[in-house]
Amino acid sequence: MLGLVENHSLPRTAAFFDLDKTVIAKSSTLTFSKSFYQGGLINRRAVLRTAYSQFIFLAGGADHDQMERMREYLSALCRGWNVQQVKEIVAETLHDLIDPIIYDEAASLIEEHHTAGRDVVIVSTSGAEVVEPIGELLGADRVVATRMVVGDDGCFTGEVEYYAYGPTKAEAVKELARTEGYDLDRCYAYSDSATDLPMLESVGHPHAVNPDRALRKEALTRAWPILDFHRPVRLKQRLPTPPRPAVVAAAAVGAAAATAGLVWFASRRRAAAS
Repeated sequence: MLGLVENHSLPRTAAFFDLDKTVIAKSSTLTFSKSFYQGGLINRRAVLRTAYSQFIFLAGGADHDQMERMREYLSALCRGWNVQQVKEIVAETLHDLIDPIIYDEAASLIEEHHTAGRDVVIVSTSGAEVVEPIGELLGADRVVATRMVVGDDGCFTGEVEYYAYGPTKAEAVKELARTEGYDLDRCYAYSDSATDLPMLESVGHPHAVNPDRALRKEALTRAWPILDFHRPVRLKQRLPTPPRPAVVAAAAVGAAAATAGLVWFASRRRAAAS
């Protein structure tokens, strides 16, 4: 457990989560490759290449050089994509693709941090068009993600405006601490990759989640907690589904009809008795 609810007379705190292989079991960007193919954004060859990249990512994580190659490839791949079309594809397939690969352990941690009064911030190298809807699905309070340059025609130019990676993630965390009043010494951070060491070092409670070899070594040396997340689960299997408005309305009508029937029956009995 994460301790008692925050004392709100103290500075605010937050929990910063990397996304891929920390909160979800795969690469968020590569997971949508088939949907982008079906939407006409990429060809079959690109689907196969992203599938291979996903395999390498899952098999052993991605070091700095691999991440750079992936960034260059994805930047070139998305050049000319219509941003609105990308957002629509992500929105249409989000629940089918992402919901089943959310780690149960991560979802529980997010709930615990919220219960303790902490903000939850997703900090991901993936693009904002993918990360922001996932953050909303997870109930995150804020999202930090890579942003691509969008031209006047509403399409990606292939250039990167802001790259949320390595030291840049730590800078984003520190900037949020400044603007939101977070006490970083009392904040938490979670990641699977040694490339996120700057972010983990910036908080008082760093955690290694499913760590790659380099991060595991660092975590053991520094006596950081090492967490094993391995149970993907659909959020709707964990959370009670709120009744749909139509169902609520039908129930209300039914209750009103039943009440009216009871009143009518009671009045008939009184009339018969008199």
